[in-house]
Order: sequence, then structure tokens, then C-alpha cells
Amino acid sequence: MEVARAAAGLFVRQGLKATRAEDIAQAAGIAPRTFYRYFAAKEEAVAPLYEAGARRWVEAVRAAPPGTPVPRALEDAARSVLGPGAGVPSDSSAEVRALLRLTHSTPSLHGVWAEVCQASERALAEVLAERARTGTAGGAAVDNDAGPVARPAHADEAGEAEGADGVGGTGAASGTGGASGMGGAGAGDGAVVDARWRFAAAVAVAAVRVAVEGWAAGDGTGEDLPGPAELAVANLVALRDFPWDALTRA
Repeated sequence: MEVARAAAGLFVRQGLKATRAEDIAQAAGIAPRTFYRYFAAKEEAVAPLYEAGARRWVEAVRAAPPGTPVPRALEDAARSVLGPGAGVPSDSSAEVRALLRLTHSTPSLHGVWAEVCQASERALAEVLAERARTGTAGGAAVDNDAGPVARPAHADEAGEAEGADGVGGTGAASGTGGASGMGGAGAGDGAVVDARWRFAAAVAVAAVRVAVEGWAAGDGTGEDLPGPAELAVANLVALRDFPWDALTRA
């Protein structure tokens, strides 16, 4: 993770083009040969930073108490991972934002971001399917009084989003194990279930990803502005009408 933080700091301060792999290695206190043992290109060095909080989100969904409705598990996980005090220290919030902005505007970094998000979908699909198989996933019903569910006043104003810490709550995870492909005509029941969970995971990951990207794109600093956790939960609330029950029974 030290290499990832060093790379992120250099990318933000001096730009991607001006940063060499050797610069990252020096900042992280390792030899260039060691750097290339783990990363094929300098852009890949920030992938662990993208993955870290996202892995926590997926694991938080996995750890939800038995019988927790899927929407609640997703929302609670987003609150715990993206809320204040989670991820990187709060004084690094500006750097986190700057990195995500740079990611959005730099094709090579955006490619790393996209790969991490796709891996996240596979990991979350596996967790959702596992909870359904083991009976730990509840139905779609959610107690609306159990947590903040109303869309924040500024939730649609991505440019004003401000909030909690960490890059990793993008919904991305490093795990590559997941559900199988969509399956063609005549595919078995397992392939159909896997395809449905892959779709559900893709929707959930997109909800969190868009929230984090919207927060990063903003420049507001007011305490009354929603942070990434609030934005993510607001997006996930919109998924409460998703046919989770049908998936659980499939």
C-alpha cells in the first residue's frame, strides 16, 4: 500500500506524465526492479488504493447478519466503508478527490479504475449468490426507520458533494473469483442464477461508483453537503424495488 500511496501523491502533485516509475519507487523506498516485479506500468501502482476500501465494502456485505435483506446489507456496508473515519485519514480527503479527478480525465488511469470496478462486480456477485445459497440473505423488505434513506438535498448536485474519506469505497475489489458468464441458449439453471447475480452486482457497484465519482468531482466543503456515504446510500435506496426476492428464490 505504501507504493500505491506514493504513486497517488506523485500523480496528484506533479501529474502522471511527469512521474516515472523510478520516482514512485524512490518515494516508496524500494528499488525500481522491485516496483516492476509487481506492476507492469506506473498507472497500475494505484490499483491497490482503489481496491482497498472496495474490498472492505464487499466483505461488509458478506458479514451482514443472517436474514439481512440485500438492500440493507448493501446500504449498511456503504455507510461503514464510506462514512467519516473510514478509509484514508480525513486530512487526505483533498488528495483523494484530486486522484479521482485525475483518474476520470486520464484514459490510462481510468482503464485501471474500470478493471478494478469489473473485478468488484464479480466479487460482489459471488458474495450475493453465496448469501442466497446459504440462506443468509433476507428478502427485499427493509425497515425504512432503520437508517437515513432520503435522498440528500444536494444528491443530484455532484459538483457540491463533500464527505468521508477513502478512495476504496468505489465498490471495487481485488478478488477475481465470481459468477460465471451469462450463458447462451439452453444454459443450465446455475448459469441463469449467476447471470442474474452478476447483473445485480453490476447495478449495486455502479450506484456506489457514481456516488464516489460525483463526490470527487465536487469542490464544496460545507458540512451540510452530502458525503460519499450519503450519496451512495441514496443511490442504493433506489434499488430497493429491484427483484431481490426473485433472485433469492432462483
